Amino acid sequence: MQEIQLKKFQIDTVNKLLDVTSIGTKKEVLVQAPTGSGKTIILLSYIEEYFKENKDTLFVWLTPGKGDLEEQSREKMLKFLPHHKTQNIQEVLLQGFEEKSTSFINWETITKKGNTALKDAERKNLYERIHEAHNCGYKFIVIVDEEHLNKTVKAENIIEYMKPSYIVRVSATTKTNKEAEYIEIDELDVINSGLITKALYINENVSNEKQLTNEHEYLLDLAINKRKEIKNEYVKLGIQVNPLIIIQVPNESDDLIKQIEEILKEKKYTYNRNNLAIHLSKRKENIEDIKNNESNQAILIMKQAISTGWDCPRAKILVKLRENMSEDFETQTIGRIRRMPQGHHYDNILLDNCYLYTFDEKYETAVKQELGNNAYDTKVIFLKKDYKNIKLKKEIFNNNFDGFDARQTFNILHKHYVDKYKLTTNKKNNKTILEANGYVFKDTIENFIIQDKIIRIDSNELERANRIKVSSIVTTNKNGFELRHSINEISTKIGMRYDRTRLMLERMFWKQKLFSKKFVNLTLTEFYAFVINNENILKQDFKEAVNQKARQVKMKFDDIKTIDWKAPEMDYIKYDPKMKDTNIYEKSIYMNYPNSTIKSKSERMFEKFCEENENITWFYKNGESSSNYFSIIYIDAVNHKWNFYPDFIICDKNNKIWIIEAKGGENTKGESKNIDLKVENKFEALKEYSKKYNVNWGFVRDYDKNEQLYFCNTEYTEDMDNNNWMLLDELFK
Repeated sequence: MQEIQLKKFQIDTVNKLLDVTSIGTKKEVLVQAPTGSGKTIILLSYIEEYFKENKDTLFVWLTPGKGDLEEQSREKMLKFLPHHKTQNIQEVLLQGFEEKSTSFINWETITKKGNTALKDAERKNLYERIHEAHNCGYKFIVIVDEEHLNKTVKAENIIEYMKPSYIVRVSATTKTNKEAEYIEIDELDVINSGLITKALYINENVSNEKQLTNEHEYLLDLAINKRKEIKNEYVKLGIQVNPLIIIQVPNESDDLIKQIEEILKEKKYTYNRNNLAIHLSKRKENIEDIKNNESNQAILIMKQAISTGWDCPRAKILVKLRENMSEDFETQTIGRIRRMPQGHHYDNILLDNCYLYTFDEKYETAVKQELGNNAYDTKVIFLKKDYKNIKLKKEIFNNNFDGFDARQTFNILHKHYVDKYKLTTNKKNNKTILEANGYVFKDTIENFIIQDKIIRIDSNELERANRIKVSSIVTTNKNGFELRHSINEISTKIGMRYDRTRLMLERMFWKQKLFSKKFVNLTLTEFYAFVINNENILKQDFKEAVNQKARQVKMKFDDIKTIDWKAPEMDYIKYDPKMKDTNIYEKSIYMNYPNSTIKSKSERMFEKFCEENENITWFYKNGESSSNYFSIIYIDAVNHKWNFYPDFIICDKNNKIWIIEAKGGENTKGESKNIDLKVENKFEALKEYSKKYNVNWGFVRDYDKNEQLYFCNTEYTEDMDNNNWMLLDELFK
């Protein structure tokens, strides 16, 4: 048996947990524990101390499906607290819950489709075992580990069935909630305890004095040299630790992995030499014993995120390869290089810090989003029982038609550029015009990167961080991945196939693609740089082109399917916990739906209108971009189909259903603001849907001249002085 040795901040956290789960008035407890703070040890100590003072209680420790975290947590309890009773899901189903036991259960074993834990069988199912425990007088306390990964209707229903005395939700990214007790472990306390590094150095020694020929190799060289420095320092001090570099590559990046392996091979790092490892979902090499401080592996290649619960304290350096990523940045990955390998500092600048090398331009924004360091909180809301039978016809489409052919699509894009920028057949003049409008023409890629020392990994320090500009030379071999990524970003934005989007770009801008209507003659490397550097403005122009008013072409019946839609049984909302005079909207179909949810001005005004108008009985705020939400179909200028998610569904006192889209209004100068270029297409689509399914509908906008809401369902116009717009109050008198 190994004795648990707690740091002061860990003892304080255990005591706070004991207090709020003994005399606390709130059922839920949220614990924000930075990666590396010893979360599992804290929870084990809490359970041990709780059992000393309380009988007739059992703990259920729920973990996410990834990484076998339930087994890792159970193994730690067996190691540190071998006298405690532990159970897994199979033992619970066979024997039932036992008093003063801790049951470690992987969520997927009880919530994944096709599982047996909830089904009737020869052995009793989970619900029956919970019922038995209640009959025995046992009280449940539920621990939800990595709680941000486990909020589903089925999961919450199971917890509710347990009727726990308390629910302890733990995560590195847990956010405050007025309805729960909140315990936050200060990152500085963890640093001062010696468990994690004192600071994170970002892009140390990156130079902006020369153009890079291969930015990947450049970053890898910096990381390898830094590792050698750290290794030599460990040897000099007689410390038995072999530092590890983690190379994080984007998802779907097999070509990039091959490039990295070739670069590393030239530097004598290979799988055969046992100093290189790779950890992918379908490919794992040399990962045996990699967590041991003295293992041979010097470099580990992995994709977007390491499995939850993966601990390798000797990891000191992270190389995050640039991808202009659209996926959320995993701050837990940084947490993996912040652990101290022996649980204490060495009073050595080189060894007491960790190092990140990246040219990812969205690093700062992504970290802010992941940490949620802003004024917003997130919570789960549940559907009221009275509204579970609301039903509408939802439109979905087959993907066997992708709009017009290449020539028709090109003509639409070409006309947009001619009309917007007044381009001609003079390619030299066209280049000048496009440059004057924000387009960049060069054969290098420029990155504005952070280069600084960060102590708290939060937005305040990142905002103040020093930045430098680094240029790298474009080559077709090295930058093929970035080109494909940029074209894919553009094609995804407009709903066009990758190959067709690339063809459109080549016809307009690449010299070798013979086409009479070309705007600019770029060489191949210039074309690569042009697309990569201008990804955002190209996305905007392509989007504007295809969002023109749709051609009056009816979609085939086979192109659209209808299914029955019901409101989701649960949903996530963002809200402002600091907003004064917060209250609950009783007419929302969800329980505890606050008026402080984050949305546009017109949406806030419309919700308030619904709540206060006696002629409206309930309202539902629809979500976006998920199969759970209500949608109809519209087409764009190139005859491509899109999902449209109207903002609200409401019911009036006559039981008539209304589908409402809330848009931004006009300012006092009469200028349009925040008008979606696709709005007319959506308007016409909603008009057609209402006729087909006999529902009421309309667009609602706020008018800044008098702070009133106006309604339209005849012909759409941006001019709100037009008679097509009528006061919403008049409609629902």
